[in-house]
Amino acid sequence: MALRDRLAAQIAATGPLSLAEYMTICLHDPHAGYYATRPGLGAGGDFVTAPLVSQMFGELIGLWAAACWRAMGAPPRIRLVEMGPGDGTLMADLLRAGAAVPGFIEAADLWLVEVSPPLKALQAERLTGATPRWGDNLDQVPEGAPMILVANELLDCLPTRQFVRTPQGWAERMVGLTEAGDLTFGLSAPLPAGGRAGEMGAVYESSPAQAALGAQIGARLAADGGAALLIDYGPGAGEAGGDTFQALKGHQKVDPLACPGEADLTFHADFEGVAQAARAEGAQARPLLTQAEFLQRLGIEARATALAASRPDLTDQLGRQFDRLTAHDQMGVLFKVLALHGPGFIPPAFEAD
Repeated sequence: MALRDRLAAQIAATGPLSLAEYMTICLHDPHAGYYATRPGLGAGGDFVTAPLVSQMFGELIGLWAAACWRAMGAPPRIRLVEMGPGDGTLMADLLRAGAAVPGFIEAADLWLVEVSPPLKALQAERLTGATPRWGDNLDQVPEGAPMILVANELLDCLPTRQFVRTPQGWAERMVGLTEAGDLTFGLSAPLPAGGRAGEMGAVYESSPAQAALGAQIGARLAADGGAALLIDYGPGAGEAGGDTFQALKGHQKVDPLACPGEADLTFHADFEGVAQAARAEGAQARPLLTQAEFLQRLGIEARATALAASRPDLTDQLGRQFDRLTAHDQMGVLFKVLALHGPGFIPPAFEAD
């Protein structure tokens, strides 16, 4: 039975689904979920992430990770963790650049946190010789050593709930059925007043899953030390949120209800919620940087110049890649970078904030 039909049957039997429930099923159903069966990365897929835009992205993060390790006093063992590693490109570039710092690779116990079988296979192929280990969640990564964690476009994939202001109060947006049996959006009964202000039709989003991850990372950093880098698209301090639920298929936005399991579903990252949850567990959080600010502080202009000097035939291509990563009308401002860390040091690129 197709996933759409199974969803309709479930809703008919037990009632409407929250967007968080719908998102979880569409992305992770073991038989037809998007990440379980057909994640589409790259130009021929459904979306392109920064590591696939240019090697410069992963290389600079590799130097950032190695600089964190040195700032911590070059401990003999660290957990080097990537959550949501995609096809392994970011980690491959990270390790190549990090190898330029003596001792860093030897100290790194490499872990990839991934739930998608197809992506695990791509990661194993890409990282042949690097001997990574895999876990389905961060709990499976051993404690007892400082951790350097990187997660690019992970928060936006975590289940999120959405609420709409109605004349009767706030109501949760749900996925139900029309009389004809088609999937449709609807609203729950008004919820008890929670004191949140908002004009009629206003939308706010809440992701317990994102906050839980922030708390989990924060607790690990507070206990063992280290740093975490979370890169995603979402609002900065004081920026409006609103309705950010979207589906991507073939690099185009599509109706999130049109093809369950065949499109990537995302919400904007709640950076402030993640930071607050990490602080509550004893970690520290730096003020957000835009992706452009972060990469510029790490020296992306110098890296692009060096690559162009070694490969003059790629000068134009490198210029396009640079713009894609840093330009205000591309990924440079929409994408933000949150750094969490344990006591004793401030991660590179975040010292001035």
